Amino acid sequence: MNRALRRPDAVLVQAVIAGALSFAHLHDLAAAAGQSGWKAWAYPVSVDLLLVAAWRRLRIGRDGASWTWFAIALAASLGANVATAGLLDLDHVPAWLRILVAGWPALAFLGGTLLVHAPRPDASPEDPAPDREPAAPEVEMHRTDTTPGPVPAPAELAPAPVKPPTPVPAVPAALVDHARSIADAYRKSTGEPITADALTAQLGLPAPTCQAIAAQLELI
Repeated sequence: MNRALRRPDAVLVQAVIAGALSFAHLHDLAAAAGQSGWKAWAYPVSVDLLLVAAWRRLRIGRDGASWTWFAIALAASLGANVATAGLLDLDHVPAWLRILVAGWPALAFLGGTLLVHAPRPDASPEDPAPDREPAAPEVEMHRTDTTPGPVPAPAELAPAPVKPPTPVPAVPAALVDHARSIADAYRKSTGEPITADALTAQLGLPAPTCQAIAAQLELI
């Protein structure tokens, strides 16, 4: 591991050289645009910081804002390198470049603020936790593995007792003839057939006997 640390890294050396040259070119361009003293040294720091912030944001998640500010910072660095390569007269800097250099601090501050405080592209809003967990629905469990038992047969209804018929008393023939004579006499005197109630009243016999006589005489 110590041997690896002692061995120079070509990429790291190249990065140091590129950074130093770009830093110097930005300083020279800012000084030519009217920014003297420490202000000329602050411009390359501002450009490199915006470039680093955009690159870090790109590593987290590639969104449009990160690419935009990375391109702006890269254009400022490359523009300073090209401008100081002899294509621009640093003794007579045009007015638009002076305006651009003067407005760079505000632009870099805006880009850095948006890159740092904007939500990350892969961050999703947290779902609000529910107040209460919904209760699980009650499920009725019916067993289907049980064999149903035999269904008891309905109890047979006992037949209603049959009421024995009322015995009809035997009526002597003489008593029937006597009742017929009473009925004939009643018909002759009233002109109407005698009723069962009237015959019962005249005979003075028990009701079953009178009813049997009335049935034989076919009285109402």
